[in-house]
Amino acid sequence: MTTTRFGALQIIIVLLTLATALIHLWLGIAQVTMGIMGGVMFLLNAAGYVGLIAALYLNVPIEFIAKRRSLVRIALVVFAAITILGWAAIGARNEIGFLDKAIEVLLIILLVLEARQE
Repeated sequence: MTTTRFGALQIIIVLLTLATALIHLWLGIAQVTMGIMGGVMFLLNAAGYVGLIAALYLNVPIEFIAKRRSLVRIALVVFAAITILGWAAIGARNEIGFLDKAIEVLLIILLVLEARQE
């Protein structure tokens, strides 16, 4: 199994990922409790962020993932980019939406920087 160096950059990436996951979780719970089934997409998005960041940095005992961390990183970049595009197409233009998109853009930038360091 391969391990990833875990420094300040990785801590920031984890915090940003968890921040956007929590925003999507909060929005999902709020919408589902109001009977808005679109909230399920927010819940799935939150789960996707948590799963990808866990696959990227945790020493998972799944050899396929452990040997392909660069692909997991790419998947996280693509996931964040698709989330941004989805918001651009149908998302609410409010403070939480803009804050979350700023977090996701910064997350993408830092993931690219991390990839270049390898």
